[in-house]
Amino acid sequence: MALHQFSLDDRTLNNAELHAAALVATRAFVDDPFYQFLAGGRLDILERGLTLFFEANLRHLGEGGQILTVRDEHDVIVAVAAWLRPGGYPQSLPTQLAQLPGVFRALYRRPRALLDGNAFLQAIAKHHVKVPHWYLFLLVTDPDVQRSGAGTMLMEWGLERMRDEGVGGYLETQKEENLAYYQRFGYQLREELRPVKNGPPLFTMWREAN
Repeated sequence: MALHQFSLDDRTLNNAELHAAALVATRAFVDDPFYQFLAGGRLDILERGLTLFFEANLRHLGEGGQILTVRDEHDVIVAVAAWLRPGGYPQSLPTQLAQLPGVFRALYRRPRALLDGNAFLQAIAKHHVKVPHWYLFLLVTDPDVQRSGAGTMLMEWGLERMRDEGVGGYLETQKEENLAYYQRFGYQLREELRPVKNGPPLFTMWREAN
């Protein structure tokens, strides 16, 4: 694997960078069981839908959100994290409304996905922890540079703030194999949910304040 010089960046993303970040997320999530389930096995729907979905969410993350990127030596985005500060979840109604057009465009070609996706969102809202915490809304690394330390850079940024503020951390993942990765950073499995019959599981994880 080629060696890269990575740097952590917190600049506000312009339109081109938002799209580039969404493409990184698309490549990272194309094998995700939840999104494959929503797409009904249609790769064309999956790839198009993922890019629209992630771009809408990153563009309208809300006042409590912080987007971070890791960039290579050519300033190309190779990893992205979106954190919500304590009190940032649930996102405000205006923020959620601003996300809706992009989410609808991502899913309208398969109407069933709108129903199943909403079931997952309802489960996320119902089981979300109520104590102050930093919420990892999104963490993705381009498959070409995974296991290179880019994801760790993004995680450490959030962990540092948890330690400084004395609060915990919370996240969800649809991939069981991700549990071990997040456990390295102090997260522990909290619940395994099944929001949709015959659908994939949703795992919630919590990191105690320390």
